[in-house]
Amino acid sequence: MSFDIPGTTLFDAAQARKGYALNKMCYSFNDAANRKAFAADEEGYCTKYALNAQQREAIRERNVLKLIAAGGNVYYLAKFAGIFGLDVQDIGAQQTGMSKDAFKAMLVEQGKQ
Repeated sequence: MSFDIPGTTLFDAAQARKGYALNKMCYSFNDAANRKAFAADEEGYCTKYALNAQQREAIRERNVLKLIAAGGNVYYLAKFAGIFGLDVQDIGAQQTGMSKDAFKAMLVEQGKQ
């Protein structure tokens, strides 16, 4: 079965393989010591998990869409975003190109329908 949703990266087996190191690194952020180690030396931490150039660039830019394109799974990326005090609504806003307030307002409107 194939899905084609414009602007959407489907997280399939190929994306899972592509993002294995990235998702493994983000999973490590469940541990406070790992979050602290990342904050102290981001590049070194990325090296420890063997992130590729595309993934490292997306990490440096804090760009969720690029992280997803690089194989990131949104559930693991939420661990990364949490280091910077971002929540799922921040991620949704970035994915849609909206401000967080506009994204929240859109969710409220959709909830009324």
